[in-house]
Amino acid sequence: MALVIAVADDGEPRSIELLRQLAGRKPRCPCIAILPESSSADLLRAAAAADDIVLEPVRVDELRWRIDRLLGLQTVKTKLIEEVCLRGFITQDARLLRVLDDVRRLARANAPVLIVGETGTGKELCARALHHLSSRRDGPFVPVDCPALPDHLLENELFGHVRGAYTDAHQEQKGLVALARGGTLFLDEVDSLSAAAQAKLLRFLQDRIYRPLGGDRFVPADVTLLAAANRDLRECVEQQHFRGDLYYRLNVLNVVLPPLRERPGDIELLALHYLREFGGAAAVLSPSALSLLRSYDWPGNVRELINTIMRAAVLAENGRILPAHITFGSSLAAEPARDAPPSAGYREARAKALEAFERKYVVDLLQRHHGNVTRAAREAGKERRAFGRILRKYNISRFGV
Repeated sequence: MALVIAVADDGEPRSIELLRQLAGRKPRCPCIAILPESSSADLLRAAAAADDIVLEPVRVDELRWRIDRLLGLQTVKTKLIEEVCLRGFITQDARLLRVLDDVRRLARANAPVLIVGETGTGKELCARALHHLSSRRDGPFVPVDCPALPDHLLENELFGHVRGAYTDAHQEQKGLVALARGGTLFLDEVDSLSAAAQAKLLRFLQDRIYRPLGGDRFVPADVTLLAAANRDLRECVEQQHFRGDLYYRLNVLNVVLPPLRERPGDIELLALHYLREFGGAAAVLSPSALSLLRSYDWPGNVRELINTIMRAAVLAENGRILPAHITFGSSLAAEPARDAPPSAGYREARAKALEAFERKYVVDLLQRHHGNVTRAAREAGKERRAFGRILRKYNISRFGV
């Protein structure tokens, strides 16, 4: 489809205004402006918003040729945008390929989309693709880390405040909703919100307006809302951990990203791709190392695989990845086991090395995040509960001692 705007001789002022509005809206279909031969300089400048200009008198065959050319260019442009937005998904799995086809279609709807998938499956990558494939691609993409939003700061972070709203409010501050105006607001790990936070979010979604703290008027929210969850929100609703009315507001459209263990054919594809990225063209993955990668269930999904390959590429001095270079469940290279005797078997030595590394890694991580278990777990590529089990296993407090 192409948009053709014909400007009459006596309608120049209105046409200039229309073309200026067109420049602000940026329609997704190609646009051709048909102008009188005696057009003013102001009209010609305004017509620059169109993709092509034709001066009267118009020949039908020329106009048809110009439309066909623009439609062809638009198709190429759309394909290039899709390729760039989805290139982060490296897959040959039929199920995930169908999901990516859905992403292309859902992006055109500009409606709320709920993205569900385990940690490390690429939920934010999917959200960014939905944004950049939509008509709001020229607007901002604003991610919101829901676990990092305390209840008492939620409204201030999302909706902002006016000057004097509270003691330390010396100047007006825009919230994340205002920063996302004209673009996309992405609520990551929305399943982590408390009951109080869910109630505040529900009100915002119902009315599509908000009031900055201390403000005396409501502001319309010009955003497309995307949300992501690590858990099945329907089960959370059944267990009364998540509001049912909020779930139905968020789940207008949905994307479910399969875990890596359910697409085993992608393990080798991903491993070789990231090995070339981290180890260079000369790096090689031995058959036994590849077999070890295939046998693992990847609870941290693609993010864990990336960390594993990065670590192996660093440890393999000659560029050949062997099973001894592969350790799972962490994101830094394991230290050698200093307390394992030389006569210890491979399995025992490897277990001791992994335990020594795991404890030190977790302690360093907690100290770096000042005892914030949620943020430490996210950096480690683990769910909070799994990270908590590691703390209990080594009797480590949340402050790393």
